[in-house]
Amino acid sequence: MTHHDARIIVLTIAVTAWSAPTRAQEPDAEGANAVLPWAYVLNEPTSGNAQADDPAEVVTVPGSRVSMPRSAISIAAGPPDWHPDGHPPMPELVAKGGGDGVAACGYCHLPNGQGKPENASVAGQPYAYIVQQMADWRNGLRKTGEPRMGPPSFMQRIGLAATDEQARVAAEYFSSMDYKPWVRVVETDMVPKTRFAGWIHQVIEGGGTEPIGTRIVETPEDLHLTHLRDDASSFVAYVPTGAVARGERLATGNGKTEACAVCHGPGLRGLGPVPALAGRSPSYIARQLYDLQTGVRNGAWSDLMDATVSDLTTEDIVNLAAYTASLAP
Repeated sequence: MTHHDARIIVLTIAVTAWSAPTRAQEPDAEGANAVLPWAYVLNEPTSGNAQADDPAEVVTVPGSRVSMPRSAISIAAGPPDWHPDGHPPMPELVAKGGGDGVAACGYCHLPNGQGKPENASVAGQPYAYIVQQMADWRNGLRKTGEPRMGPPSFMQRIGLAATDEQARVAAEYFSSMDYKPWVRVVETDMVPKTRFAGWIHQVIEGGGTEPIGTRIVETPEDLHLTHLRDDASSFVAYVPTGAVARGERLATGNGKTEACAVCHGPGLRGLGPVPALAGRSPSYIARQLYDLQTGVRNGAWSDLMDATVSDLTTEDIVNLAAYTASLAP
């Protein structure tokens, strides 16, 4: 490990790891959450005692000249544009939506395309790749392994509703931007306790720690700013100690997998129509590996992944996702 060592913080605390399935490729009748619950996040029931935010409260975020009432932050209103200088002018489709079931792209993927763990980071992905994925959603060739997880299922419905022209508009916009470092990878044996809410891991304040086991815990660096959909507020991914090195061995091709760089390019930063993996959400990458392995994602070019994903275990998926997240975009 060389160029990404500086981005990894190693916490060495010896613990007994959680047990995990030995193989990932056993689809469960209950959905993929039964196999990778940390990646296919299902929200926990909310407490009736939870204090609601005041919708009239005027809020802002660091580095922004914009302020707005909380009530303005909703999918119906489109994404809050806290940092308009940080991206090109948003087309109507990205800022407001396309009607007939096509929500504003920027609300989930953020105006700068950086995305969040529950969806995809699309900034800087190849134009042809984004267009093809939209076609695969529409043609039923790309689905989600966990229909109960809101964001992927929502994207599936949008994919069915979006037109070819809308796909091209979104692809042109998001592919025009550079993807910025967004996920800080921390190797550890112990991890803050979290709860599942908003389709992500949210750290329980004062909740202490627990063994990380065979999983990745990706959570906001600042939950308050993530709630405000600040597209300058990033994430931290806790991964098991040694996962990055193990993932690197898998990614370079060791007989069990194909060398990822053959298709995904040097540094896994993408090549032609093949998407970039470097620095992207490990939760998202893990879901794609599992969806490809189980055949839920079966669109164009998916067969090129068959030899890589067919024999992956749950631990392999964790290690590969940790490694790709640790790379510089």
